[in-house]
Amino acid sequence: MRSVLSVSLPKKLATDLDFLSKETGRNKSDIVKESLAEFLWENRFRRLKKRLSNKAIIDPKEIQEYYHSKFPQL
Repeated sequence: MRSVLSVSLPKKLATDLDFLSKETGRNKSDIVKESLAEFLWENRFRRLKKRLSNKAIIDPKEIQEYYHSKFPQL
């Protein structure tokens, strides 16, 4: 199913989009869809990275205890 979206662009952005469309022979709709898909993917990636990096923090004492339990001779 498709959805139609009307977007108002600043003049400079509209001009750049027109230029790119003519230069590449692609229609503006395809360029905007590709750009939005890339933006949304990057946004999801950043949010996931932030969420995972918060969980990746390990207490140095935890690391030390782990190694002492695995390698008591050290």
